[in-house]
Amino acid sequence: MSRVSLIATLAVPPSPTGEELTDLPDSVDWLEVRSDLVGDINPEWLRSHFSGRLLYALRSQQEGGLCSDSPAGRHRRLEAAVRFYDRVELESGDLSQNVLSKISSEKRCVAWHGSASDLASLKTQFEQLSSVPAALYKIVTKATTIADEFLPLLLLKALARSDTIAYGSGPMGFWSRLVALQLGAPAIYGLVPHATVIPTEPTINKLIDDYSLPELVPAKEIFAIIGSPIFHSLSPRLHNAAYREMNYPALFLPLHVESFDGFWQQVVCSRLFDSVGLSLNGMTVASPHKEAALLIAKMISPTARQAESANILVRNNGWWKADTTDPQVIHIARQERSVQVMDKRAAVIGCGGAGRAIAVALMQSGAGVTLINRGSQRGQYASELLGLPYIPLPDFDAGGYDIVVNATPVGRDTDEVPFNLETLNDEVVVIDLVYGAKPTPLVDSTLAREQVAIDGCDVLVTQVLQQFRMMTGKEMPATLADEKLGRRSRNVKQTVSLRQVEA
Repeated sequence: MSRVSLIATLAVPPSPTGEELTDLPDSVDWLEVRSDLVGDINPEWLRSHFSGRLLYALRSQQEGGLCSDSPAGRHRRLEAAVRFYDRVELESGDLSQNVLSKISSEKRCVAWHGSASDLASLKTQFEQLSSVPAALYKIVTKATTIADEFLPLLLLKALARSDTIAYGSGPMGFWSRLVALQLGAPAIYGLVPHATVIPTEPTINKLIDDYSLPELVPAKEIFAIIGSPIFHSLSPRLHNAAYREMNYPALFLPLHVESFDGFWQQVVCSRLFDSVGLSLNGMTVASPHKEAALLIAKMISPTARQAESANILVRNNGWWKADTTDPQVIHIARQERSVQVMDKRAAVIGCGGAGRAIAVALMQSGAGVTLINRGSQRGQYASELLGLPYIPLPDFDAGGYDIVVNATPVGRDTDEVPFNLETLNDEVVVIDLVYGAKPTPLVDSTLAREQVAIDGCDVLVTQVLQQFRMMTGKEMPATLADEKLGRRSRNVKQTVSLRQVEA
């Protein structure tokens, strides 16, 4: 086990109190000040709120930043910063003898941000940068496909240096900065959290919470969750914590995938992870790829085949098997909450992959199931596929149903409800796949009536436990999963503050 440096990037002007900086975890080593975004902040003020080392960055427009200064004006700012900062980021246009003579090599971070068409051109770019002595070199690529994100990783593997950081930028490149650490990158960048800004890159807190940084454990296998959107997922936090506790050499990543077919051909079939010394052996599949995942598997579980939906792919001896853990929510209801399912009337709202799989599980448990959906095309398709009655959502009356399942994203980020809650009967069991920053109105209403509510956090933990077992052949401790989500126990009154559902 080794330690990497954590670099927190200040990309939004701090508040007058500087609480964003004083609240940074003690394990953060560096604060990168993006002066092209936040201006030239008084260094003494910065040091009074952050006890680590300071890195000055003035990203030019040519390299994706906002600095539009003339070369002379830019260089004056860089030369002024070196008196107060521990390190200064220099771009290719800053590498004149005049500038270099005023910034010692120990204080230089020589960086390049741009697009690369192939590994050869990226190597050429690095050779130009590394001709200048520096404490750190940084290569950040902009990619249009997930396959492009492997270029900086292939560069790191070829270089085998301990003074070079290389990764892909933006949401698509999130995962690459984590794999870069496995290939020798000495540090990782994450944003300083800001309450009013939705980050497009990982925050430093997320890197710590989900990947147990700054301590680095070598990995041999890659497991992932694929979908769009995906970076809200809490699966990496649970899986990676279990790998760490069990000393299992693996890394669980979120992969933003727009086109499943493109991802499968460019990454999986081409075995791109093997090219950087890692093996992709399993994937949790999130929306909108659950149907597509079923089509590429050589082996398919009966439930996944019946529902025409898979939310997990596991590689076994070179072959991929498709399965679904969405029905595990029925296991929660029956085994942990003593919910009677046999001969009960159940309504499943939402006819996507998760809804169809849960409907199959309810049927197999002896319930009478009715499908509900806003869009008639998907609703009728699910009805014909499963041989179940379908009711359009505007016509749905929850009265008379014993079990109601919300398999839609409604309630995730808003106060909306998927149907008229006043029609729920007094003994209903509510299963909501959504979890949000606060309990959904559907769960709140159910708990207020002191009825059984199974929320999205319950569903998440149960599915992750099963997926971990299927991927690794080992058992993830349920207590560990609860601890990582801040849960004390599973009871009907419990509410949890989390982000978004993965279904």
